[in-house]
Amino acid sequence: MGWEAYLTAAVVVALLTALITTRVAPDMAFLGAVTVLLLSGVVGPREAFEGLSNPGVLTVAALYVVVAGIRETGGVQWISTRMLGRPRSLFDAQRRLTLPVAGFSAFLNNTPVVAMLIPAVGDWARKHNLAESKLLLPLSYAAMLGGTCTLIGTSTNLVVNGALEQRTGEGLMLFELAWVGIPVLIAGLAFLFATSHWLLPDRRPAAETLDDPREYTVEMIVEAEGPLVGRSIERAGLRHLPGCYLMEIDRGGEILPAVSPREKLRAGDRLVFVGVVDSVVELQKIRGLTPATNQVFKLDGRRSDRRLVEVVVSETCPVANRTVRDGRFRTRYDAVVIAVARNGERVDGKIGDIILRPGDTLLLEAGEGFVERQRNARDFLLVRAIEGAAVPRHDRAWLALGILGAMLGIVGVGWLSMLEGALAAGAALLLTRCLTLNAARQAIDWSVILTIAAAFGIGAAMEQTGLAHTIADGLLGLAGEQPWLNLAVIYLVTALFTAVITNNAAAVLMVPIAGSVAGDLGVSVLPFAVAIMLAASASFATPMGYQTNLMVYGPGGYHFTDYLRAGLPLNLVTAAVALAVIPWVWPF
Repeated sequence: MGWEAYLTAAVVVALLTALITTRVAPDMAFLGAVTVLLLSGVVGPREAFEGLSNPGVLTVAALYVVVAGIRETGGVQWISTRMLGRPRSLFDAQRRLTLPVAGFSAFLNNTPVVAMLIPAVGDWARKHNLAESKLLLPLSYAAMLGGTCTLIGTSTNLVVNGALEQRTGEGLMLFELAWVGIPVLIAGLAFLFATSHWLLPDRRPAAETLDDPREYTVEMIVEAEGPLVGRSIERAGLRHLPGCYLMEIDRGGEILPAVSPREKLRAGDRLVFVGVVDSVVELQKIRGLTPATNQVFKLDGRRSDRRLVEVVVSETCPVANRTVRDGRFRTRYDAVVIAVARNGERVDGKIGDIILRPGDTLLLEAGEGFVERQRNARDFLLVRAIEGAAVPRHDRAWLALGILGAMLGIVGVGWLSMLEGALAAGAALLLTRCLTLNAARQAIDWSVILTIAAAFGIGAAMEQTGLAHTIADGLLGLAGEQPWLNLAVIYLVTALFTAVITNNAAAVLMVPIAGSVAGDLGVSVLPFAVAIMLAASASFATPMGYQTNLMVYGPGGYHFTDYLRAGLPLNLVTAAVALAVIPWVWPF
């Protein structure tokens, strides 16, 4: 090996060490590693940043826009309620999530499946007081396991099968991989269910762990034509709201305190909630509930174009020591008071009748220009926009879900590539006004995109310098002439490379090596090809092992060591099953 290979090895080791031992942001760590390789001349600018033009990376970026359209129309809430239901325990929640995801991923590209469900799982977890960190890694792992069951389950399977057809003239049938994929799926999910309580972290947002957070009093009305009329509090999903509870119902002047979960909602019921700001934001998104104050319908523009803003009333504010109505709050600020927080006290009365005091924290519904106009004004001590608080356009939810379904169907039958389908769906969501341009721009998680793109650059350096080949040859030299032992080493090396240089790159690298090994031993290359498919499609031990692992990294609040703790034993379990089944189904 030349000095370039040694430098690349040192950079990879330093990268992994930084990710394991520090809390450095993954995108910064990967970009730093690629920068070192670029400045040292190991790779050129084209190879270093080729990932930014990779169809897989661009597809992930486009899918963020598609998912934003589903979220902005309330489709995420529909998915979390109808598809996932009400779990009775963590095990039940993981079962409800992973089984359908594995089924979908056997026939659909698992990237859009995971992208679609990340926000739905977050919403679902908050409603049922579950830690997202206990669910998002199982989501990614289930998608990867499901993809091992069919030839079209992952792009890696197709890449390896194409190389196999070139070499032998024959490939695998669509469902032939199920012979090994289904046992691997069953073993993998069983291991997850049995060990996730100990192996997965329990991390929750800081607001969920505070004993005495700032609480708002907010009133919502049950819409007469909405879907909540006739439903019980439990079925409506209003019983176990994180950081929020239903204090009472005002039903035509009759107060119902200590509301039973079996109490059925009626049209016009005025529901009084007490909760933290994030919970109040979620209340605004529930279809069938509207703020009790009718002032929100007198503001200009659509509700979906407005923002929720927190402000603190100052002593010099013109509305201080006056009621919201007498102070003509809406007219003065072009904003409406949705909720009031006052040192943890219950603020009685309708919103319009509340006397505002200096120091009160108000939650407002306002136009996009409110924050800029009031940021430096003396009327408020603090002005803070609440991110992700746009009111969904529920009337367009079915349209957005229909566009998503059409995208999956068209891509599934092969009329468009995944990238083309995602771009077309994103354009359709914008044209039908399910999504605004501003929301589309903000939807893309650039930290994930940059991390995946930089991983391609590092993989290119390992291939170009010969480092990957040297490592593979060294490990295969230990296997001797035993076919099964060589099969195990091929699987191990593929899994190792997948953990570092992405799955497709590892598979492409290993196919010619496996062909050479099979030729030297005088045995069939087919079991080795299947082993490469399984090892490259089921890499759980690092966030860069598969792009869905990277997609859940941030939302789940994970650390690099979380992947090692949960993914490494899962890798061993699935490898043991695969290596036992492959020679039996595809003899040497």
